[in-house]
Amino acid sequence: MPFSDVLHASLPAMEYPAAHETTTTDWRRQLPVLTAATVTLRELRADDADSLFELLTTEEVARFISPPPSTADGFRRFIQWAAIEQAAGRYACFAVVPAGTDTAVGIFQVRQLDAAFDTAEWGFVMGSAYWGTGIFAQAAPMVVEFAIDWIGVRRLEARAAVQNGRGNGALAKVGAVREAVLRQSFARHGQHYDQHLWSILADDWKAARSARTPQVH
Repeated sequence: MPFSDVLHASLPAMEYPAAHETTTTDWRRQLPVLTAATVTLRELRADDADSLFELLTTEEVARFISPPPSTADGFRRFIQWAAIEQAAGRYACFAVVPAGTDTAVGIFQVRQLDAAFDTAEWGFVMGSAYWGTGIFAQAAPMVVEFAIDWIGVRRLEARAAVQNGRGNGALAKVGAVREAVLRQSFARHGQHYDQHLWSILADDWKAARSARTPQVH
């Protein structure tokens, strides 16, 4: 998770979008609102900072991600940075909002790995109280669909520390393919960890989607 990219950035003042359904098809201007039975994914807002700080900075949650901001103000800076990167067409970050609430309890993000956004990396993190609730299972496919159908990503990559059984299991369940072990590729608290490299190809995803769609004759 690229939190560390923004902790010391110098950021201009930004205006944040109101919480409403998007009316544009250009994701760089405004992200679509993606909804399933248990969760809504929407654009981050400045007022999400407090809940994200509370939920994503516990040791249990932060153990296998890049260090999150250490203050609520740091999360506000991250949200501001995300808006700038989205407008530039390099990055998209959704707030994870459980159904029936308007509280952000995590994030899903997609960032470009090449100039054309042909290859991208996605990542996710949620407060531990929401693990095992089915939110990830419903949210993750919507993020993959967004990356492939809205951005045009051909190859979507993810990394998870080998010791992160929950994260690796989640990626396997969503249909990602484990390709390799990246040795000592992740550093946390002075320790270096191996990571699994996972991928989803747009061609594979679309073929599986077609197979699931009933054919009308």
